[in-house]
Amino acid sequence: MKEEVRKIQELLERQAYVTDAAVATSVYLAMALGKPLLIEGPAGVGKTEIAKALAAALDTRLIRLQCYEGLDATTSLYEWNYSKQLLHIKLQESSPVSAAEKEASIFSESYLLKRPLLDAITDPARSPVLLIDEVDRSDEEFEAFLLEVLSDFQVTIPEIGSISASHRPHVVLTSNRSRELSDALRRRCLYLWIDYPSFEKELQIVRSKVPGIGEALSSELTHVIHAARALNLSKVPGVAETLDWAASLVELKATHLDAEVVRATLGCFLKAQEDVRRFETEAINRLDEMLRTGS
Repeated sequence: MKEEVRKIQELLERQAYVTDAAVATSVYLAMALGKPLLIEGPAGVGKTEIAKALAAALDTRLIRLQCYEGLDATTSLYEWNYSKQLLHIKLQESSPVSAAEKEASIFSESYLLKRPLLDAITDPARSPVLLIDEVDRSDEEFEAFLLEVLSDFQVTIPEIGSISASHRPHVVLTSNRSRELSDALRRRCLYLWIDYPSFEKELQIVRSKVPGIGEALSSELTHVIHAARALNLSKVPGVAETLDWAASLVELKATHLDAEVVRATLGCFLKAQEDVRRFETEAINRLDEMLRTGS
């Protein structure tokens, strides 16, 4: 493995992000080539955490744009501070300056409300990490707008002109694949798929993220989670649910799993009534087998 990739892996792991060579290599290449990194995978497997860990490792700002249906350029880029502009106009009513000068004075950067994209481009100190989270939830129109921003890291504000990135941000996009992203966006990015982790990796994540959890309990709950993922569930538990369950069991001072404890805490990792019923019907009665084999 290239020395620089090892350093990235070490930096991420110092932030308690359990990683591997594929993740570290993708992060390193995205930084080295100055390209956005598109991370896809099931919900709750740690896609967003990569951006958080990278920002912490680089000791830089994390700027997050949470995507949703209806997100547009105004919400993600900038808005004018209309109340501040109106106040300025009132204060200048008796001023001898011309109307054109008054207008120019209120359309300046001091009256801009910077939203995540503009904020990332204009950071004066260092390259921030720009997280564009769940980009698949946004509309195709916003995705097209995003292409322009990510191509040159430059935006044009009609009243001011073009603004280019002071320090090119490190861009991470995540997607749960609720819709297919365009080929144009994919071409502009490096790509990383993150799946549910292996038993060994998830066990390592639990032990690193949940202080005070015992070896036996962490192993048992990881076996149960992997067995649950093998069922035909409507909402498959991700690593986030594993960690929630582990933290809850520690809070309850559990040291081992049994049917009673599992039944009482199903809501920590199962988030739909039909999944709870299916687990109780198909899995609880073979808990001992699950704890031994994870299936």
